[in-house]
Amino acid sequence: MTGMREHTVTAEEAGNRIDRVLAHVFADLSRTRIKALIQKGCLTSGGRTVTETSLRVKPGEHLVLAVPRPADSALVGEDIPLVIVHEDEHLLVIDKPAGLVVHPGAGHARGTLVHALLAHCGDSLSGIGGQARPGIVHRLDKDTSGLMIVAKTDEAHVRLSAALSARRIAREYVALVRGRMLPPAGDITGAIGRDPRHRKRMAVVRTGGKPALTRYRTQRSWGHKATLLQCSLATGRTHQIRVHMSSKGHPVLGDSLYGGASDRMARQALHAASLGFHHPATDDYHDYRSELPPDIRTFIAHLDSPEATRA
Repeated sequence: MTGMREHTVTAEEAGNRIDRVLAHVFADLSRTRIKALIQKGCLTSGGRTVTETSLRVKPGEHLVLAVPRPADSALVGEDIPLVIVHEDEHLLVIDKPAGLVVHPGAGHARGTLVHALLAHCGDSLSGIGGQARPGIVHRLDKDTSGLMIVAKTDEAHVRLSAALSARRIAREYVALVRGRMLPPAGDITGAIGRDPRHRKRMAVVRTGGKPALTRYRTQRSWGHKATLLQCSLATGRTHQIRVHMSSKGHPVLGDSLYGGASDRMARQALHAASLGFHHPATDDYHDYRSELPPDIRTFIAHLDSPEATRA
């Protein structure tokens, strides 16, 4: 919904930040978008333009927020096959193959998941993610396979994003890492930020990073060769599992960026295997699981083979 939004501050809301009040009142708009609109001069209070997002509101204050119509996306849908696990009028659950980039970016102007979604959904796709990321609630790395949620409406996008921020979306991954993981279960902490020595990598850093927590437990072990882990994210940092495992000396096999290069795996052996969330429209709990893809199963079969056992 676009146009002029109006709200008069109640006594209960008095003293709160103006961006928080508006995000609560206009639930179909994310707080990030509201902040951007305020900073662009789209908000007035009593006829006076307000650009400070942290301003504290007063009772009886009349707020008017101008919400411009979203710009038409320049992206054109492409007929790229999708594995759709679930679809309704509010959202989709996609099983993304390894090698598919989620959204356009440097070096990937075409052939992304977003292009496939535009072709499949047409105009029925949330615009909150912006022109380059319509519908994208969370992302997976290009060479990570598995389950993703895509929002088809702005309301679903807002509620799913809020659930993700509040850690109410359960995401579990399966990772095949180098060596024997000890202890066999535990937590890995360490703030993650840009690697100062390698611009394409992230790293566990002492200053300037964002707190990160990965929980893991061993499913199978092949001694010093490899360990199959089930990992859950308490946070969602860029490359989080890959960075945390590498920091412990157990990089994900096939992950050449973080030291796990393998001649038997062309990409990181990381798969988003399960996804659980409350539906943004019905509040029913949805739980989905994805089987390991063929390349990871083939690697496991090699580890089980007599040839690998003798090595």
